[in-house]
Amino acid sequence: MGIDYDKIKQRLTNLQNKGKGGDSVFWRPQEGENVVRIVPTADGDPFKDFWFHYNIGEAPPFLSPNKNFGEPDAISTFVRQLFDEGTEDSIKMAKHLLPRQRFFAPVMVRGEEHLGVRVWGFGKMAYEKLLALVLNPEYGDITDPEEGTDLVVNYGKPAGAQFPQTSITPRRRSSPLCEDGPEKCRELLESIPDFSNLFERKSVEDVEKILDAYLSGDESAEARSTESTKYDNKSTGETSDVETAFKDLLSN
Repeated sequence: MGIDYDKIKQRLTNLQNKGKGGDSVFWRPQEGENVVRIVPTADGDPFKDFWFHYNIGEAPPFLSPNKNFGEPDAISTFVRQLFDEGTEDSIKMAKHLLPRQRFFAPVMVRGEEHLGVRVWGFGKMAYEKLLALVLNPEYGDITDPEEGTDLVVNYGKPAGAQFPQTSITPRRRSSPLCEDGPEKCRELLESIPDFSNLFERKSVEDVEKILDAYLSGDESAEARSTESTKYDNKSTGETSDVETAFKDLLSN
């Protein structure tokens, strides 16, 4: 049997796109109705979560070495010192520097099957809705390739709302993941991005430089407190400046 050049080209495309944040790797809902299917993973758990630092100076969002990998880093050490200090300003500063959790799942977007499996990143509220659907016995395994369930994701800002909102509704009937047969489905499942390579890991030295740059540009506790408050006041919705920063990370 000869080489299947289409498969080899697809593997090369997947490799080149990993971590670049292009549409072939990451997906986020467009305004209005979107239909997606969560794809099953080899470990049986399609949901992954990571902790990110946002709004630390000019640095783009990055993985927390301490929360994700149990590695000591300058930011986590500094945050503990701020909480130990216990003043109002130091606590505000510490809260600003704390990492925030983000959830991910591999999905196939209906109408865009040719782009393969992509990664959907979402917040805690959407995550809780998805877990409730997965655990609902009426739907069974919504990721099953033959008898799973597509999800209708409505995204937008309702009248009078401050932030966009996401609603998730399962289809009434189950459906196969692929309409082109089991071989095509196997190829699709092989295209699931490697979550361990999605985001660059910062070294201990990198994190220390980011913190030093942030502190050197905002030296007074009063100024740091004001900056922290500015972001905290905007982070009460499902989508906020934190969300915008994350979208920038994914180049959306």
